[in-house]
Amino acid sequence: MTVVKSPLAEQDRKTVGDALQGALVDLIDLSLLAKQVHWNVIGPRFRSIHLQLDEVVDAARSASDTVAERASAIGVTPDGRAGTVSKTSGIDTVTDGWVKDGEVVGIMVAALDACITRMRERIESTDEPDPVSQDLLIGITADLEKFHWMFQAENV
Repeated sequence: MTVVKSPLAEQDRKTVGDALQGALVDLIDLSLLAKQVHWNVIGPRFRSIHLQLDEVVDAARSASDTVAERASAIGVTPDGRAGTVSKTSGIDTVTDGWVKDGEVVGIMVAALDACITRMRERIESTDEPDPVSQDLLIGITADLEKFHWMFQAENV
């Protein structure tokens, strides 16, 4: 059942919907991973990394809501259920237990790198069918790249 109609052609809507759905699950997973290591980080840089992780969580949660609402606006139902996220996210899982601050930085660099790589593919795939969604993905990717840079700078 399609309740919300879109001016996009059906194939364009599918292409853009797939890109937005992929972005949604990666952003949800990024927020969950960042929160998990946020709770378990230990080490001399605990406080600064702990606060930096909160920024990533807030940005990823906000971006996931924006992406889901864009999907809805073009007539695609977003799916942020836990099972969908665990099956389709491109971000590696993190182990449980305490995590040293340096390890957390490495985990976040890798998670952000995976997310950014997939976001850039989505930017490319939405160029022709929907510049509006592409613009949204470009802005989110810029924010993710800023976090990526900041975490990399932690390991210098």
